[in-house]
Amino acid sequence: MAHAFDLIIRGGTIADGTGAPLYEADIAINGGVIASVGKVEGSGREEIDAKGLLVTPGFVDIHTHYDGQATWDARLQPSSWHGVTTAVMGNCGVGFAPVRPADHDRLIELMEGVEDIPGAALHEGLSWNWESFPDYLDALAARNFDMDVCAQLPHGALRVFVMGERGARLEAATTDDIAEMRKLAAEAMRAGAIGFSTSRTLNHKTVKGDPTPSLRATEAELMGIAEGLRDAGSGVMEFISDFDQPDQKTEFAMIRRLVEKSGRPLSLSLAQAHGRPEGWRSLLGLIESAANDGLTMRAQVAPRPIGVLYGLQASANPFAATQSYRAIAAKPLAERLAAMRDPAFRARILAEAEAGKGTPAARRMMAFERMFPLGTPPDYEPPREKSIASMAEREGMDPAALAYDMLLEDEGRAFLFAPFANYAHFNLDACGEMIDNPNTVMGLGDGGAHVGLISDASYSTYLLTHWGRDRAQGRFDLARLVKRQTRDTAHAVGLMDRGVIAPGLKADINVIDFDKLALEAPVMAFDLPAGGKRLLQRARGYRANIVSGAVTYRDGEATGALPGRLVRGPQA
Repeated sequence: MAHAFDLIIRGGTIADGTGAPLYEADIAINGGVIASVGKVEGSGREEIDAKGLLVTPGFVDIHTHYDGQATWDARLQPSSWHGVTTAVMGNCGVGFAPVRPADHDRLIELMEGVEDIPGAALHEGLSWNWESFPDYLDALAARNFDMDVCAQLPHGALRVFVMGERGARLEAATTDDIAEMRKLAAEAMRAGAIGFSTSRTLNHKTVKGDPTPSLRATEAELMGIAEGLRDAGSGVMEFISDFDQPDQKTEFAMIRRLVEKSGRPLSLSLAQAHGRPEGWRSLLGLIESAANDGLTMRAQVAPRPIGVLYGLQASANPFAATQSYRAIAAKPLAERLAAMRDPAFRARILAEAEAGKGTPAARRMMAFERMFPLGTPPDYEPPREKSIASMAEREGMDPAALAYDMLLEDEGRAFLFAPFANYAHFNLDACGEMIDNPNTVMGLGDGGAHVGLISDASYSTYLLTHWGRDRAQGRFDLARLVKRQTRDTAHAVGLMDRGVIAPGLKADINVIDFDKLALEAPVMAFDLPAGGKRLLQRARGYRANIVSGAVTYRDGEATGALPGRLVRGPQA
């Protein structure tokens, strides 16, 4: 029997990515493209009964760091467990191309320091069968994935490639250097880079503590690269900067000039700093003003706190700096757990922690008034009274002692959650305002990065569950939330062929049991090359994930299909 379509999704409740009200319809797919939406006659070679289920476009995550993982792994987890069907990597100015053989270690040290990806895993996993950025794209194009990937040209790698040691030492680029960067930027865009990224934050350092090469790049250098994008006629720009007062307007004015002269779109990372809880408003105001003047500028924002997970399996815990803990730090978890359960050892660590808590690092890692048990299921908007300091006060305990005991729970696999941004007032009201603003775009999930401390690639699931269903107040219309991470993110990077459920567009689709959609607690896996560890977080409720018309996951389990490919540049 001949089938009219490759796949039909029957009777689902569709949030089509445009923000329009939900409606019930069938979706027919042929050749990886949506053929029809409505009442579909005829049969499909495969059919999915979506009655009572939410059907959305696949999510487009514009801020990931799978640059290394994509060269050795076909499954870009955890993002692909959370409905992501297209990932943009190469953010924050870090990546692995272009590169000369002598600089392999330097780029690994930069990625390890900035994005907390184990150096041993990168050393073993990276094949380095490329030198130029087009070579790197060709290496990616030869591979299959469980989602599509887009790559950005990273400033750190570009600068070191052109300037060598001078670039790493933050020396100013010469006129010749800038001309070469402009040429290589245009070459990268023409070969299929989706854009260019840079970092101007003091927080980004190599694993040796050196600043990121792009930290002090001059306006002339950045303008040269932006003009390279203009020369190619394509490419978005992604920036992260500290925007410290009183230099915020000066820094922003420079970035604005890049957009004015190049005509290329730009996005900036935006979060609520706890030290300046209202500072994000002024930066967003500058972006709004630029947008009102016709410039394409957006702020990348997150739907929940940005924070670290402390634990005995994590890269850090509140007691990691004590002499007694350092003595057992390299032992297997079971041996550390046995040692830490000994009352005498516990007393010794707590005494050492108390004695050393005056250092800046200790104050940060023992800020128990802003530290919470993550729990199962994880709670990303805990009230102040659930902080370890508040709980300890109620129980008449030392907060450090309570935190110590919590680390031993679940056989040493428990995590403590320490937000450092977006949680100044112990609620997510600021995040809600950012999500609501028309000049923002969802981002900052960092899939593939910070693998021993942060697990934020689950943002896409959290956006729907917390802001579209579970939050007591300030909830958003579900159709609008879907649009925020489908059409809006896709169009922000020039991918006009996806992000909406409509005939003729790419058949990237999620079928979701919305009532049951939920985040599971993160777990530590040891499956990176060289046995490297990484946090993985699953979700429940995704009934089917579809990329280019092929079902990649059913109920969270891989089907074996790998239809994902490198996307070269913007798509009509």
